[in-house]
Amino acid sequence: MKEESPMLHSPLKPGFFKRRWKNRGLYLLIILPTVYVILFNYIPIYGVVMAFQRYTPRLGIISSPWVGFYQFQRFFTSPMAFSIIRNTLILSFYSIIAGFPLPLLMAIFINHCIFRKFKKIVQSITFAPYFLSTVILVGLVMQLLDIRTGAVNILLSAIGIDPVNFMGSPENFPNVFVWSQIWRGTGYSAVIYIAALSSVDPGMHEAAIIDGATLWQRVWHIDLPSIRLIILILVILSMGGILSTDFERAFLLQNPLNLTSSEVISTYVYKVGLGAVGGRPDYSFGTAIGLFQNVIGVIMVLTVNRVVNSISGEGLF
Repeated sequence: MKEESPMLHSPLKPGFFKRRWKNRGLYLLIILPTVYVILFNYIPIYGVVMAFQRYTPRLGIISSPWVGFYQFQRFFTSPMAFSIIRNTLILSFYSIIAGFPLPLLMAIFINHCIFRKFKKIVQSITFAPYFLSTVILVGLVMQLLDIRTGAVNILLSAIGIDPVNFMGSPENFPNVFVWSQIWRGTGYSAVIYIAALSSVDPGMHEAAIIDGATLWQRVWHIDLPSIRLIILILVILSMGGILSTDFERAFLLQNPLNLTSSEVISTYVYKVGLGAVGGRPDYSFGTAIGLFQNVIGVIMVLTVNRVVNSISGEGLF
């Protein structure tokens, strides 16, 4: 029997370094992102051990005493636990249900719009809010919704409706939070679907038109099946943030009047870490809450991905 060359099993096949040198420009491009991910995403993982300690800066991570799952028990038995988890889930599910279909609908509209100039104008107008910083966005929202001078309440008064205290009402906070994000992110999120729809074979639409298919029939039977994989991937990824909310926007929109519905896990962790809750910084407690939030996110991604795989076989992994 002819012996196999050991070179076939060697990771350093002929021309290995030559090919790497030929693509050296591409490797240089990934150096900075790789260093960034290592420094700010992987190295900080070591700090997760603080969730199982009674951490103090004087002793450091290595010498701080271990307390096991005490910090988690402390969180789940605290009076704030149910409230902030409920608020986080309400805002997350509301954001997914209200915000997920709109970019898809906008992409379908833009893809089938026959007026090129109008299509570009719509894309530009809806994409522009994404470039606003969160501080500017919240400032605009607060000015528009001001109970005395806001444009929305002035319009309501003009048509005979009493002014609404949007920013001071716990019942209205979810609507303000979610729809401000939809206003900001719909145009940006639609870009992914627009790119996916542009790859759909025009011949399929032409054949459907010849067969007498209406616009909505073509959307349902051609467009949506063609981008189904993209939709499923985005659904899976969105479920990973089920216990995550936009911290900056939630914190800036928050005030003492709407605190019962605006206090979410991310803002609570921030306050615990700075000592606004309890009177002194509690790094271990904040780390435990943040770890719980991230673990639930990972579980949701794995669960939804498994469900999608079992139904259609088109999961993310």
